Amino acid sequence: MALKKGPTKGSGGKHRNKLKGYGPTPKAEDRVYHKAFKAKKIADRRKAADPRLAARRRAAKFTSDSDELVYGRNAVLEALRVGVPSLQLYLAARIEHDDRTREIVKIAGANGLHILEADRLEMDRIARSGNHQGVVLKVRPYEYTPLSQLVDQADRKAKAMDGVGGLARMQARPLFIALDGVTDPQNLGAVIRSAAAFGANGVILPERRSASVTAAAWKVSAGAAAHLPVSRVVNLTKAIQSLHERGYYAVGLDGGGNSLVGETGFETDPLVVVLGSEGKGLSRLVREECDAIAGIPISSMVESLNASVAAGISLYAVANARRKAAQKG
Repeated sequence: MALKKGPTKGSGGKHRNKLKGYGPTPKAEDRVYHKAFKAKKIADRRKAADPRLAARRRAAKFTSDSDELVYGRNAVLEALRVGVPSLQLYLAARIEHDDRTREIVKIAGANGLHILEADRLEMDRIARSGNHQGVVLKVRPYEYTPLSQLVDQADRKAKAMDGVGGLARMQARPLFIALDGVTDPQNLGAVIRSAAAFGANGVILPERRSASVTAAAWKVSAGAAAHLPVSRVVNLTKAIQSLHERGYYAVGLDGGGNSLVGETGFETDPLVVVLGSEGKGLSRLVREECDAIAGIPISSMVESLNASVAAGISLYAVANARRKAAQKG
C-alpha cells in the first residue's frame, strides 16, 4: 500500500502554508489587543509626567553639556563684575533674594542679558549640580586670535612708533608670552593680567595639555582678558619657529638657565618669553627652539616658582631692560 504524502494529522504542519509571510510573532506589548500593550501605554504616560524627566527636557532646550557655566552667588557676581562675556542668567523660581542676587540681577539687566526663571529640578539639570544656590550664568565661549593676526598687529604697532624716540619706541617692541604645559586656568588668568600690566602684545597657548581661557581664567585676569588677545596654536614648537622666521627671539624660563632673566641680550629685540609648567618645566622640543634659557635667582629652600609669579618677574625684567636701553640710547 502506498504511503500518504504531505503533512499528517498532529504533525503541526497542517496549516503551515497559511502562516507564510506573516513573520515572527510581535511582542505582547506591541499587540494592541493585549493587556501588556495597555500597561505599556500607562507606563509611558506616567514616565512623561515625571517632573524630573520634564525638567530634563526643558533644560535641554537651553543648555548642552558643552556649555561653560558659572554657578553659585559669589562666583556669578564676581564673573559679572569683571565683565566675563555671558549669554544668559538662570534664576531659581521664588528665590530668596539677598544683596548678592539683587546686584547680580542689576548687572545682568544693565548688560542686556537674558534672565530666565527655572524651578529647582530644572536648575539642578542646567548646573549639572545641586550647589548652584539658585543662580547659574551661561558664559560665552572665548574668541581666540590667530597667531599670524596677533603678530601682524604687534609689528604694525612697533612700526608706528619708529619715529618716536626714547622709552615709548622701546616699549613698543613686540613682546609675547607663551605657556608650555600650564594647565591651571587660574594661573593662566594671572599670566594674562601680568602680560597686560607690562604691555605685552598677547599670550600664546598650545591646544593640547594647556589651560584655556575659561570663566575662571577670565575672573583671575581681573578683566585683562577683555583687551589682551590670546592665541591657541596646534604646535607650540612650530609656532616659535614661525616667530623666528619673522625676526623674533625666544627666551625660555628654567631653573637651569645659563643666564638671568633680563640679562640674556635679547630683551630689546622682538621677543617671546616661554614659560613651562611648575613641575616639569619646558618640554624638550620647546627648550631646543629657545635662543636662550634664563633663570630667576631664588632661595634654595624653594624648588620652583608658580608659573604666574615667574611670568610677572620675567616680564618686569624685560620691561626694566628696555627702559635702561632707552636711557642709554
